[in-house]
Amino acid sequence: MKPLISKIAGCGSYLPERVLTNDELATKVDTSDAWIVERTGIRQRHIAAEGEFTSDLAFEAARSALADAGLAAADVDMIVVATTTPDYTFPSVATQVQGRLALGHGTAFDVQAACSGFIFGLAVADNFIKSGQAGAVLVIGAETMSRILDWKDRATCVLFGDGAGAVVLVAAEKEQDDLGRGGTANARVRGVLSTHLHSDGRLADLLYVDGGPSTSQATGYLRMQGREVFRRAVVNLSDVVVEAMTANGLTADDIDWVVPHQANKRILDGTARKLKLPSDRVVVTIDRHANTSAASIPLALDVAVRDGRIQDGQLILMEAMGGGMTWGAGLVRW
Repeated sequence: MKPLISKIAGCGSYLPERVLTNDELATKVDTSDAWIVERTGIRQRHIAAEGEFTSDLAFEAARSALADAGLAAADVDMIVVATTTPDYTFPSVATQVQGRLALGHGTAFDVQAACSGFIFGLAVADNFIKSGQAGAVLVIGAETMSRILDWKDRATCVLFGDGAGAVVLVAAEKEQDDLGRGGTANARVRGVLSTHLHSDGRLADLLYVDGGPSTSQATGYLRMQGREVFRRAVVNLSDVVVEAMTANGLTADDIDWVVPHQANKRILDGTARKLKLPSDRVVVTIDRHANTSAASIPLALDVAVRDGRIQDGQLILMEAMGGGMTWGAGLVRW
């Protein structure tokens, strides 16, 4: 039997109807559209309605991805949700999505790696598939970041938005064909080629939420040391991108699209410059979505697939860094 590989069979997304523009935000906090755009690249963000929860966003993104894959919910035997803003301490968002899909088989659970969550979830699902323990996995990144923002703190409240994105991974036998530009035997294999995960708990105080069920009765607010996070992001993201390319015998010239975590336009530009990647090969949605944490990569991926930029056979590099600190990358041939 040939070894298994994970293939992305479909993707989908969901954004709340409510749009909060920079100009509207400027009526609530000391800021301006020009200030936000210059420093972040963000022009607007979507905000979940009252009574609209992370599980609602995740469920809609899951339905969209399943439709794109041409699969029924019954075909799924695992759901992995990456989120840092679950509805409840428990049950998990994943089991709530499982219930709403009327699935009584398989398993469902959440992973928490803040903004890196989707890459961590992708790696978990990929390894379950490669080990033969799962045949079809929904990987969802979903967040209602608006619920953990201090709307008086302009350094953080202008940065984030709500949304969800999802992919369906399916098991397939690994086929090796002609050598790609990277010259390695698996360079033309389609599917998840590799994932690379890192964390450093010594840096936890750079980006965190100052509350939670074990420390207080309040959920708390997001707190960030912006300059230090920026510095770490450019270095760590560049390093993990190089790690992914090296592991697959590839160079920056081989990458068709970079789909990064949408944290800050300056971070995206700084990372691209450091790697000497043309900016026109970086998928950018931060202007429309802001930073949606674990949802940002699948949201951006879905946009680029649906507008036709991402084509069959192309190499897609995804990367992210988040609180913890956590960071990672995933390399996929579409």
